[in-house]
Amino acid sequence: MTLPLLFLSGAGLPAWIWDEVRSGITAPSAVAPRPATGSGTITDYARAALDAAPEGPFGVVAHSAGGVVATELAHLAAGRVAAVLGVAAVIPASGGSFASSLPFPNKVVLPLILRVAGTRPPESAIRKGLAAGLDEEAVQRLIADMDPEPLKYFTTRTTGYEAMHAVPFKKYVVTTDDAELTASMQRGYAARLGASGVTEIASAHLPMITNSAEVIAAAQDLAESRPAARTAEGGKR
Repeated sequence: MTLPLLFLSGAGLPAWIWDEVRSGITAPSAVAPRPATGSGTITDYARAALDAAPEGPFGVVAHSAGGVVATELAHLAAGRVAAVLGVAAVIPASGGSFASSLPFPNKVVLPLILRVAGTRPPESAIRKGLAAGLDEEAVQRLIADMDPEPLKYFTTRTTGYEAMHAVPFKKYVVTTDDAELTASMQRGYAARLGASGVTEIASAHLPMITNSAEVIAAAQDLAESRPAARTAEGGKR
């Protein structure tokens, strides 16, 4: 039996970005929803994700800012998160937030920009960064379906660093042509995650669409991480 997977999208990104990957794996899966209520903190997002998680142990596939949610989820679901795959994912340091996980001066400037300009990037920025490598139909769909996150999503500090490090099976996919998060930054996040394996692919920020076969392979490998699943089964709550 394969490990069921919970997919966490990056900031503002719709669930359909995972459609091709989910159809290509044998494991049951779900995409974490945004919280229906709450103050918009990372904890609210992690609780909404946990509500969508399958019973028992499960694996998490986290993209971009979804890595911060995954870190908090590891704390809320301690003993059940059996494996984590970061896909160009931001992994915060102990007590860190998405913003604080960025290099200087971005970690200082970003919250100020978001307070003034809002959290939805302009269309030109989406085309240049998030949507790089997509065909025009997918670009238009992405722009239409972007759902801005609240400011607290980017500034809330997590409490799950130690719990994330206790997850027994962790891997990371680095996107080397990424205009949103450089490959160097991602390698640092992979090291912070404690990933036992790192795969580098020539992709922009949405490899689940542009390089789906490689992400499918990584997700399937996560789902088949049976030693990790057994460990989590023993710690199931």
